[in-house]
Amino acid sequence: MIKQKEYARRRRQLMKMAGEDSIVILQAAPAKIRNNDVHYPYRQDSDFLYLTGFREHEAILALIPGSEGGTSILFCRERDPEREMWDGRMVGLEAAVSEYGMDQAYCIKEAETRLRELLQNTERIFYDLGKHPLFDQRLIGWLNEFRGEARKTFHAPEEIHALDHMLHDMRLYKSREELSAMRRSAKVAIEAHQTAMQICQPGMNEAEIYASLLHSVTRNQCEISYLPIVGGGANACVLHYIANNSELHDGELLLIDAGAEYDGYASDITRTFPVNGKFSPDQRALYEVVLAAQAAAIDKARAGIQWQEVHNAAIRVATEGMIDLGILGGSVDEEIESEGYKKFYVHNTGHWLGLDVHDVGEYTIDGHSRELEPGMVLTVEPGIYIPPGEESVEESWRGVGIRIEDNVAITRDAPRILTDGLARTADEVEAAMAA
Repeated sequence: MIKQKEYARRRRQLMKMAGEDSIVILQAAPAKIRNNDVHYPYRQDSDFLYLTGFREHEAILALIPGSEGGTSILFCRERDPEREMWDGRMVGLEAAVSEYGMDQAYCIKEAETRLRELLQNTERIFYDLGKHPLFDQRLIGWLNEFRGEARKTFHAPEEIHALDHMLHDMRLYKSREELSAMRRSAKVAIEAHQTAMQICQPGMNEAEIYASLLHSVTRNQCEISYLPIVGGGANACVLHYIANNSELHDGELLLIDAGAEYDGYASDITRTFPVNGKFSPDQRALYEVVLAAQAAAIDKARAGIQWQEVHNAAIRVATEGMIDLGILGGSVDEEIESEGYKKFYVHNTGHWLGLDVHDVGEYTIDGHSRELEPGMVLTVEPGIYIPPGEESVEESWRGVGIRIEDNVAITRDAPRILTDGLARTADEVEAAMAA
């Protein structure tokens, strides 16, 4: 688990970046209704979680930069024995200080009065407009009021500065504790994928595999980090397929994209394997192309290399492989220059990973592809998808979708595969299914 001293360090760092005479404001994610009076499972806003570790709704964090690291103030719900009888223990004001390391804690009902006071004589407000429209209106309304009063009584802030640029750049670089949490989430996801490989057989329904994934993750006291994709046959060519309710047929491939979330941190793994446990010659040949593309991309995932180079490495190898198999017809350079490969390789080779599955962080800086640095974590997930109705290729390739995805941490030396240990090569996959 991430320790409170880590959260405190993050708050101090953010306040230092914001500078004195400023205030940083973040709001917890609201609870959301699924139907009638039933809520969706609650998930805290990732920025709020990153700075607090606090997992309740109806909360606001205010950071006041200053001497000795500044002041952290949490507005949250007071403990309510009657409410706790229905929903379980609430944190309350005392524990917000003693357990969550806040300097001050007040009831959420006092937030409007106290925030108005804190905003006075402040030069800059760091807050992300657009996420909470009702609070946006209140905050803008206060500023408009202040402008009329400030000339006589106090100095008022003139504008609201976006918080996400500073905060999201912080989140891009993972600490040792964060990497430890991500290794734990990866370990749980690996077990889920291994179990799916071992139980899979023709005649099963995708829903049975889906249920197995949920069981593996929850029994390890984690949550799924996103709705799993369990796509058999041509369903693997639907990139965001989540119906997960079709029968699995002998001779087809099954693509599973599933991850776990531990202490807020996600893993994101994809494996593609034969439903009957054995690749056909054509399936194996295309699988080897995707695997080689992934290996080339992972080898590029090193400090000092630009993000785009990781993608480019995978594209070149995948394009060469598709040409060799007769799926593409031009030369490698022609297919890359014309982007002919995009007919079957339709997405980027990866994304940042952290508290969000598609984690925050810029991919370009001043118009140039971002340089990879130690502490960054990304997925590497090349994929080739040939729709069932694609008449430009031989029939044996139609309706085949293959993706292989792993999670990679950038270090000062070689890339570290956080999801290492899960069968990846065709031989390893067949052996895992036969175990």
